[in-house]
Amino acid sequence: QVQPVESGGGSVQAGGSLRLSCVVPGYTYDYYCVGWFRQAPGKKREGVAGMHTSGGMTFYADSVKGRFTVSQGNAKNTLYLQMNSLKPEDTGAYFCVVDNIAPGDCNGADGYLDFGNWGQGTQVTVSS
Repeated sequence: QVQPVESGGGSVQAGGSLRLSCVVPGYTYDYYCVGWFRQAPGKKREGVAGMHTSGGMTFYADSVKGRFTVSQGNAKNTLYLQMNSLKPEDTGAYFCVVDNIAPGDCNGADGYLDFGNWGQGTQVTVSS
């Protein structure tokens, strides 16, 4: 069992940017699925973005399309979520989740990472 470690959260004003990082120590798979989720107080957990590291398609929630970009770093166990043009409604705890599932199953559908390995999260606060 591995646990991703997220970092890069913080407080910014609306319109600002943050880059979240996710490192997965000891993850030995060359290719895997990664998803970024967020949870705001009183709101349902939301899948924000995801990708399969084999080079498959990336996918994004409608609420972040054109503003957020998910990518993999040079190290195969490092992932990023670049967040631009941040809005107050982007506020929440952001979690990185990884799982060794097939590219076809790494599609953002409900529950696609329910059995994945979750990090502890990093807080993002956007003020107006």
